[in-house]
Amino acid sequence: MRQVYDTLIDQTETLELVPGLAASWTRVDDVTWDFSIRPGVTFHDGEPLTASDVVFTFERLRDPDVMAPAAFLLWPVDEIVLVDDMTVRITTYEPFAPILARLAQTATAVLSERAVTQAGEAYGATVVVGTGAFRFVSNDADSEIVLERYDDWWGGDVALERIVFRTISDPTLMAVDLEAGAIDIAYGLAPVDALRLRENAGITMVEIETPVANYIGFNAQRAPFDDRRVRQAINHAVDVDTIIEEVYQGFGARASSPISPRVFAAHPDLEPYAYDPDLALALLADAGLEAGFSTTMWTESNPIRVRIVEFVAAYLDEIGIDVDIEVLDWPRYIVDTAAGEHDMFILGKFTSTADADDGLYSLFHSSAFGGGGNRAFWSHDRVDELLDLGRQTADPDERRAIYYEAQEIIAAEAPWIFLNTTIEANATRADVTGFVPHPTGAHRLFRVGLQ
Repeated sequence: MRQVYDTLIDQTETLELVPGLAASWTRVDDVTWDFSIRPGVTFHDGEPLTASDVVFTFERLRDPDVMAPAAFLLWPVDEIVLVDDMTVRITTYEPFAPILARLAQTATAVLSERAVTQAGEAYGATVVVGTGAFRFVSNDADSEIVLERYDDWWGGDVALERIVFRTISDPTLMAVDLEAGAIDIAYGLAPVDALRLRENAGITMVEIETPVANYIGFNAQRAPFDDRRVRQAINHAVDVDTIIEEVYQGFGARASSPISPRVFAAHPDLEPYAYDPDLALALLADAGLEAGFSTTMWTESNPIRVRIVEFVAAYLDEIGIDVDIEVLDWPRYIVDTAAGEHDMFILGKFTSTADADDGLYSLFHSSAFGGGGNRAFWSHDRVDELLDLGRQTADPDERRAIYYEAQEIIAAEAPWIFLNTTIEANATRADVTGFVPHPTGAHRLFRVGLQ
């Protein structure tokens, strides 16, 4: 999708928001934005891009009858208005500063109203029409997707004539294919394979820290996790550095905050909880739990998550907490954690917009309990106030200060075991040029060439 489509706003590899299909935009007032559509852009079928295509795309995305998974990106939007052929006005229900970051997501990429309407149910399967650097050729869901260069792309020259995307479910096979030259670029290598490929002179490793934060959450409405001292004790009882080294083979970074450093307004000065079992025991004793207690920890079947909870359970056993690990199938896992049926659980948060609102609001605001994302069922009046204020504040420096304070409170209250951010290991053949990874994994390939 990132190769075939373009968005109104582009999010660069440094996560800067720059003009895309919108050549410029103006904030008319606190809730109103005008976007000027870039002139001279054509879809892959030769039709010109106009503002009506943008309106069609966004109305389609937020259509309640469709229930698109990414509709939440436009939930803050009250109205989308066609001002003229090349201008779109978007009005939000209340001031909402993160709207620009949301309009840079692939899920808000602009579609051709004509192509979608004519193709009907075939759209997205056998008919795909965008404005991007590459045009759709074919899709065999079981093997490959083929794209070819779009010579009239508005963004400039494109080096490659053709791209074939292959899905290789076995990560070791993907690494072997890369070494053998059967593929040129590999996304998301397993740590063990990435370590081996680092030693191969014919391979170029391209590693990047992502906006993914991994955590183990407590159900803060269940005793004893309703006591901050217990949550802090457990954070001090877990040697996260060892987990990163053993489970991720070093392809991770210690988390001190609930959001990755790649996210706007991530707090740079928070210290992670030190591994200190004696302090953990003292905190438990202060909470009246010097004899320990028993609890359950849920995971789904992802082998990395299973290994992590096994490590955590072993560390907690050392301070007198007996943990029963339960492995649930994914549908039940999501439903039952949303219902608050758990004691402890493991998940990760991918902040795709790279904005602190996306990384914090749904996970820590009291309005998001359960299915809204706050599966820790933890809330704090001041954090609620700050997260609301962060959405409404336009000035980046003011927003940064707001989110710093929120993270300081969250870190001290410890509704999670703060684990790690992930480092994605990508790799190319040595003759590949111009591959620049995107922290979100939405790598754009228009610069890529072969020597």
